[in-house]
Amino acid sequence: MARADSRTTTGGSGHPGLDDLMRRPLLETVWRRRTHRVARGAKVLAGSMTYTSQHAAQPLSELEEAVLVALTGSSGLTMPDRPFEDEHGTPIMAKPNLTMTGRTAGSPDNAQGTHFFLINDTGTYYLRKLDPAPHEPFDADTLIARARESKVRVLDHRLDVATTGDRDFPAYLDSNRFLSNREGTTLLFPVVDLSHQYINALMYLLTQPKGARPTFVDDRNLYRPAGVEKWVRRKFLNKDIKVPLGVLGPMRTQIEADLLLQNLMLAAEAMGLGAWIHASINPVIALGHPEYSRRYGRMLGFTFVTPRWQPADVWRWNVPLPKYATLRSHPVALRSPHGETLIEAACPPAYASMSDAVQAVFRGKFGTGGTYSDQDVFNRIYRNDYGKTYLAEAREYDEQVVECAKDVCEYVLRTHHRFPAHTDAIHVPGVWLQVHHVETEYYERFFAHGLTEAHRAHAGVWDRVPATPAGRA
Repeated sequence: MARADSRTTTGGSGHPGLDDLMRRPLLETVWRRRTHRVARGAKVLAGSMTYTSQHAAQPLSELEEAVLVALTGSSGLTMPDRPFEDEHGTPIMAKPNLTMTGRTAGSPDNAQGTHFFLINDTGTYYLRKLDPAPHEPFDADTLIARARESKVRVLDHRLDVATTGDRDFPAYLDSNRFLSNREGTTLLFPVVDLSHQYINALMYLLTQPKGARPTFVDDRNLYRPAGVEKWVRRKFLNKDIKVPLGVLGPMRTQIEADLLLQNLMLAAEAMGLGAWIHASINPVIALGHPEYSRRYGRMLGFTFVTPRWQPADVWRWNVPLPKYATLRSHPVALRSPHGETLIEAACPPAYASMSDAVQAVFRGKFGTGGTYSDQDVFNRIYRNDYGKTYLAEAREYDEQVVECAKDVCEYVLRTHHRFPAHTDAIHVPGVWLQVHHVETEYYERFFAHGLTEAHRAHAGVWDRVPATPAGRA
């Protein structure tokens, strides 16, 4: 314990828990990382290993939650460290990013489409994305202030199915229902807006060199060209390089959430908290899918689009009759209880047409106030005048790229009556991270290596101030 004691003195952050966290070796945390499912105050029914806690549930403190909230958000600015031209001196696309805001995990084309909800005893909160902090926010006051600013309460209770009287399938999976989302626990639940990066990635694929631009085909419509016939005739696209829309899927954007959850779990482990990534409430139930809302209620209350049924849906999507049309419903937006738009996909009903949606994505990158129109951002990224050099020399999208992408997106909506068709506009990974104070006595009793030094030291460095979880209504 001598090593743990040496970490409890207050350092630069002004809080002993934060100082301990910042001194804890990354490799030690990664190597010792294990799931700890049993929270303070829990009961475990396990035959002769049945255990009932003698403690009350202990919610995370506001600061402990604030550290986790910070790790879901911005960590500064990213770097466009990519070539501008090929080996022959021909310009290549060097402005693929949707945003220049950096985060604690990578993202394809820095789309950063992942949104988080936080669930605790005081309610369910959407975590608003804030601008980068003016400095590293590793002091308690800054972390707490930014967490409060980020929280938007969408429910005055835990997101759960308790009102239905059971947690059985399809709401929860097997043993998860006994320990997941219980009193005193904090959960972080990601959803990923795929729609903006879907459009952006289509445009990026269309910036390949002449002869290497693919012809998009629809594997749900007899592999016919996906609205690009004229572009093949003009030889803008190569008819011999065929890319099915189904193969593109979610454009890898869904990977963001997995990486962020792992970072959050490692941080919780280093703080000496219990952390558990596991299957959450069935995603369609959690978001309020129309097929399940009669039984479970609106839950998070996302807006869903249900495509109008057409006979071709029988063989394209295995939807046999109009009464089953909700099989293809997908979430497209979320608004707060006060009407504020929190998440909105780049497709109808937010836009009158997919051409309008593509143009909006393009404008968000290159229009007034767009990602690549803010000279000040690039002045902060680069030294000297290199930011100006980058903006002047790095290539943007050719007009044909934008128009071809519009044709593909219009085809998808016209043919399948929703966008995207081969993946949802808003993707739900179906897992969440639970973080809680560990029931240390349980792990000491039953497991040879149940606790780490961080778990044993946690109370001494983090619980010196009252644990007062707070939310923002």
